[in-house]
Amino acid sequence: MRPLTETQPKPTLPVAGRPLIGHTLAAAVDAGASRLIVVVSPETTAVQAAIGDTVDGVPVEYVTQTEQRGTADAVAVAVDTLAPEPFVVLNGDSLYDEGTLATLYESTPAVGSFRVDDPRSYGVLTVTDGRVTGVVEKPATPQSNLINAGAYALPADVQQWLDVPESERGELEFTDVLSRVCEAFEVTSVTFERWLDVGRPWDLLAANEWKVHEAEPTIEGTVHEDATLSGNVHVAAGATVRSGVVIDGPAYLDSGASVGPNAYIRGATYVGPGAKVGHAVEVKNSVFMADATVGHLSYVGDSILGRETNFGAGTKVANLRHDGQPVQLTVKGERVSTGRRKFGVVLGDGAKTGINTSLNAGVTLSTGAATTPGEVVTRDR
Repeated sequence: MRPLTETQPKPTLPVAGRPLIGHTLAAAVDAGASRLIVVVSPETTAVQAAIGDTVDGVPVEYVTQTEQRGTADAVAVAVDTLAPEPFVVLNGDSLYDEGTLATLYESTPAVGSFRVDDPRSYGVLTVTDGRVTGVVEKPATPQSNLINAGAYALPADVQQWLDVPESERGELEFTDVLSRVCEAFEVTSVTFERWLDVGRPWDLLAANEWKVHEAEPTIEGTVHEDATLSGNVHVAAGATVRSGVVIDGPAYLDSGASVGPNAYIRGATYVGPGAKVGHAVEVKNSVFMADATVGHLSYVGDSILGRETNFGAGTKVANLRHDGQPVQLTVKGERVSTGRRKFGVVLGDGAKTGINTSLNAGVTLSTGAATTPGEVVTRDR
């Protein structure tokens, strides 16, 4: 997810007015959770600051994992906080539909699953006669397309089974705990109708597309009488929509966001706190994090702009390859397909462009990177 996570933890990345993990917790509450325990790193308090003390009225408790030794260890450090009763484990960087979560709760012991076209990058569940018998991590020849969605509803006994040996990766894996559970219980596979693992920048774009569509269409901020809003548009308190603006929803304008005059927003777009979309700017299906600014005469399509980024006047983003193939993005030093025919750019916090810059599809500007006036950028900066 870098450069977006160079300056903030992934679970705090914004998704339609909430941190990513906030949507995970809200789905848990909607499904019936009465307590929320979040395992955090000692290195930052950003997660606590983003979530707060409650989510939708349910109290949140924080437990610190002093050393990141794996997912089983993360659950183990929370055991003293857990009550001796059934519990649910969720990944803090995944989105779950609450309806299926409720079914998962009711089916304890159960594991959440999801069907994908290519399961080779996931843990694939083995299911026999409707019972989960195990999970195979990233198999070269998967036996099915049913993957582990990182959601587990477990009996209280499992709280004593978290002491597993290190895996080949040198971590204590919760999937090894699941193997023990499958040996002792009849574990049900509950398949999610909708699920998203947010691991790469285009997943964050997809997360916002999902949640911006679901946001309540309300006008709490200031909208000029000459602005035109259609579809599902949420204007938060403190946000401003100036004259001549056209917004074709779904769109979510967060507190302190400013749009216009004479700007055009379309697609599932999120404009974060204090972010600015200025005069004659067109934005399509993009994410503007806090205080991102595109002041005037620019086009931004299918892109993610980090915090306090700034586009010089006339900056244009390309979001389509001429050969019609999916746009590629650099991940861990390799060009990887986004799976999207249209995808623009990713800007780390504080990145800036000079006037009349052109950014090619799939370009990443790292934290604090800059371009010069009139520059055509075809490679990552």
